Amino acid sequence: MRHHPMKKILFNLLLGAAFLPAAAYASPHYQPYSVDTLAGIHPGDADGNGDAARFAYPTNVATDASGNVYVSDYRNHTIRKITPDGQVRTFAGAPERFGRIDGRGRGARFYYPAGLEVDKMGNVYVADSGNCIIRKITPAGVVSTIAGSAGECGSADGKGSAARFNFPYGVAVDGAGSVYVADTFNSTIRKIAPDGNVTTVAGASGENGKSDGTGKAARFFYPYDVTVSSAGNVYVADTYNSAVRKITPDHRVTTLPDPQQRLKFSYPQGLTVDDAENIYVAAFDRQDIIKFGVHGRATIFAGAHFAVGSRNGRRHHARFYYPSDVASDSAGNLYVADFDNCVIRKIGPGGMVTTFAGLVSPGSDNGGVEAARFDAPYDVAVNRRGTVFVADFLNAVIRKVTPNGVVSTLAGMADTAGSSDGAGSAARFVAPSGVAVSSSGILYVADKYSNTIRKVTAGGVVTTFAGSAGENGSVDGTGAAARFNLPNGVAVDNAGSVYVADTYNQTIRKITPEGVVSTLAGSPGQSGSDDGAGSAARFAHPEHVAVDSVGNVYVADNENSTIRKITPAGVVTTLAGLAGSPGNSDGVGTEARFEDPWGVSVDSADDIYVADTGNRTIRRITPAGVVTTLAGLANRDGMNDRTGKHARFAFPRGLAVDANGKLYIADSDNNSIRTATPALARSIDNDDEEEIMPLQDSSESVGAPRVPTLLTPVP
Repeated sequence: MRHHPMKKILFNLLLGAAFLPAAAYASPHYQPYSVDTLAGIHPGDADGNGDAARFAYPTNVATDASGNVYVSDYRNHTIRKITPDGQVRTFAGAPERFGRIDGRGRGARFYYPAGLEVDKMGNVYVADSGNCIIRKITPAGVVSTIAGSAGECGSADGKGSAARFNFPYGVAVDGAGSVYVADTFNSTIRKIAPDGNVTTVAGASGENGKSDGTGKAARFFYPYDVTVSSAGNVYVADTYNSAVRKITPDHRVTTLPDPQQRLKFSYPQGLTVDDAENIYVAAFDRQDIIKFGVHGRATIFAGAHFAVGSRNGRRHHARFYYPSDVASDSAGNLYVADFDNCVIRKIGPGGMVTTFAGLVSPGSDNGGVEAARFDAPYDVAVNRRGTVFVADFLNAVIRKVTPNGVVSTLAGMADTAGSSDGAGSAARFVAPSGVAVSSSGILYVADKYSNTIRKVTAGGVVTTFAGSAGENGSVDGTGAAARFNLPNGVAVDNAGSVYVADTYNQTIRKITPEGVVSTLAGSPGQSGSDDGAGSAARFAHPEHVAVDSVGNVYVADNENSTIRKITPAGVVTTLAGLAGSPGNSDGVGTEARFEDPWGVSVDSADDIYVADTGNRTIRRITPAGVVTTLAGLANRDGMNDRTGKHARFAFPRGLAVDANGKLYIADSDNNSIRTATPALARSIDNDDEEEIMPLQDSSESVGAPRVPTLLTPVP
């Protein structure tokens, strides 16, 4: 099962500081960890031909008259160019080197570039979203800023640098050389004349709505893209309104109807118009491409309604994974920025979908480090021999990774959901989200959407340990008589007892080796942050649990953004973080801050490790409650195998620690399994500062904004 009913789209539309305070890394407790990839193909920045190329969440595409395709490679902060034969090269910007510098080719810097368009002279226009400016790239690769002032977001008409934009996301250019801008945070459509003068075409700054009308009387709600037809009509992907809008040359705004009333948009993010005035829309959350014909008829052109995947094929047999933009060429081909697949797809005039450039990251292939594929791995566990077990969430299987990175499927069948017990591929899971391995080698699995806890032997034989498939509730009892409500995480102690983060019951459950289920802490259906004993305590979506050598249970209390501790007697205290105060600070106890922590694990010294998912970092908590950040940089997505704050993750969820202190991380949105070990003693401060300084130019502010983008599906 690839689409889950609990899925929601996180819109990262907030401003916030992305850098950890320098004091966090000056702490005497801080020791950076070096991060490596154990298995899985992940987003990247490689140039090359066809599937040798790598992208990191391509967001928008555009074509020129020669059939070249240009791509805004969002998380690489670059603009890529693909020739008609599929050769990919970096046209402007440098991978993962963000900034605001004008210049030639790799000497230029962008900050989360989004929309782009090509004029008849071959100039590329870019909505440099994070910098709040509009850029121009000549055919020779020379980058200049044509409107707005880098880092100064706002809403002002004016000429050139006097104008202000607020996270502009889409651009289009007409035959006269005027550039239209979807000024997303201002909820307006702007126009840049050839002389650089910026005016507001439609909408009123900061006033969200869905009113048709003329000019500033119209209302939009976070428009994400624009395209302009040969007749001078501007079409708008009005994303939060889930609508496509039309602006005529006299600035009259109307909403495109769906006469059949059978196609319901869900966040259209990108669109294009062909010479016949047919409009093609990348329906981000629907997972398909929709066509609005010249007579107003709306049809699904490619993909299948809410069916996620990467399959090539004709029209409805094809699958996309959050398509974010579409562009057309003069030959009638469409090109799709297939965002979460990290590839560019091509749709021929007959509707045949193929992969044009890049290599699809999600998948279920077994094999070595570079051959294996995962699809949203949610959790990991490691046994005494160093074998890693993976809850491969969207593939609905349990995977096994040897110490040298060879991946195999231990139980279940990829993309075939169910609840059957059995051996190996005969077994079925619905959505395995948590795994834990006992000292005897038995694997326990939280099969989230089946509301059960499963048991897997070393040979891959699966049985249902507790709960009844498809039956949710909160009932203590033995085996199938017990009930859970979307349990997410599991842990097992030295005596063989299993602890469960029963997420939607807001409780922590305990299962004896004989299968007797009881409630250790929390009260079913009662959310909160109260410390206390047993049922007097409160949790808010506890996602994961870990248990130490003396039987204390640690809880990643996700919505409270805290780490809780439960004694064997059921007494709950808050070990670190402050309920209701998310953030990214290191410190002691309640001085520390987390954001949506997901995974927890405990080592032999009873240090606690946390996958701080919302911050994209890995943290450590000593038994005394001292919190430090080991790897990653708050709010910075990526896939860097580096040391300390230079490493990058994309929503790391699960983690495990082995007997030698090595960490294993389920890096969910990178579809990979990562490892982290303490870095060798060296002059970290000097080396790291030399490495990080080129990432930003001298004019860059210390606080980096979290830019507007429709990003990560999170069940």
